[in-house]
Amino acid sequence: MTLLDVARARHDTPGCAEVVHLNNAGAALPPAPVLDAVIGHLRLEARLGGYEAAAAAAVKVDAVYEAIARLIGCLPGEIAVVENATRAWDMAFYALRFKPGDRILTSRAEYASNVIAFLQVARRTGLRVEVVDDDEHGQLSVRDLERRLDGDVKLVAVTHVPTQSGLVNPAAEIGRLTRAAGVPFLLDACQSVGQLPVDVRELGCDLLSATGRKFLRGPRGTGFLYVSERLADTLEPPFLDLHAAIWTSHDAYEIRPGARRFENWETNYAAKIGLGVAVDYALSWGVEAIEERVTALAARLRRRLGELPRVTVQDRGQRLCGIVTFTVDGESAADVHHRLGAAGINTSVSAVTSARYDLGGRGLAAVVRASVHYYNTDEEIDALCAILQY
Repeated sequence: MTLLDVARARHDTPGCAEVVHLNNAGAALPPAPVLDAVIGHLRLEARLGGYEAAAAAAVKVDAVYEAIARLIGCLPGEIAVVENATRAWDMAFYALRFKPGDRILTSRAEYASNVIAFLQVARRTGLRVEVVDDDEHGQLSVRDLERRLDGDVKLVAVTHVPTQSGLVNPAAEIGRLTRAAGVPFLLDACQSVGQLPVDVRELGCDLLSATGRKFLRGPRGTGFLYVSERLADTLEPPFLDLHAAIWTSHDAYEIRPGARRFENWETNYAAKIGLGVAVDYALSWGVEAIEERVTALAARLRRRLGELPRVTVQDRGQRLCGIVTFTVDGESAADVHHRLGAAGINTSVSAVTSARYDLGGRGLAAVVRASVHYYNTDEEIDALCAILQY
């Protein structure tokens, strides 16, 4: 077992002195180096001007792509840095082309924004959206996915870790099947990057979207898209500007090569640099060590919640992560969330409107979500459980 220096992690995190933060799946507390990087660049912009500060920070900006590439096991040229994970996912999905009779396969745990995009394109093109069955553990059934994969399937799109449960979908097994079938695999890694080791080569995904604000502990308004080198130049993004393409003659343009065709010219340089610092900070701790501590803290929280008479833990999956969801008999999820918040404990609520296939199928209107990170402590878990005893 790798022991993290929790005292140092909390010292690096100013917010730990203010709140019990168990809403890391919403937005984690940023460490001081990220704050310093963002504020430092804003000060540089104030001194030099925005364009001039960006030019002066060119090395730092390039380092963002290199850091992300190290984090997920790819090349810097396979990374686009964009405003958020939703924009990253949308830029990939809407670059794909579908026709009537095509099929998309997805999971029961899929996130609302992704499903809405599926349904919109289905209305436009006549494609069909199919939800792969869960297995006995409540995760995507690899056997059912294999049964459904045929020549009409043009995309498999799956959320790695859903917003409403602690499960980790079997992404590597999905990637093995999609590669063998020659079907593109789009992985929403919004909740997994930063708390779990994610290697795109091992997972076999062609496209991956992620955010900065969650377990990576980066600034809000940052995200990135991985596009495999073999696929990038075959895709035309849903919109282009003079960063994504070059206006080559009066009536012609050329799209730039690689993943950066999915970016646009204007960007928040301070936040972008902060994202790179957040990635380096996570790598300095070691993602495997982070996973080990996060998983252990979450297991302790599930165990403690299971001892409380009115509480039901709602997590499903063979492999569980740092997201813990539960309900309390006789109280709505919103009321529990507010009661915990009044005691200085941050959690969040996942409602059926965010995960209708899953929560709706289980008859759950909403769940309380407590999501731990490596800077959290046993005492903070006990504090949450103490509130729920009454």
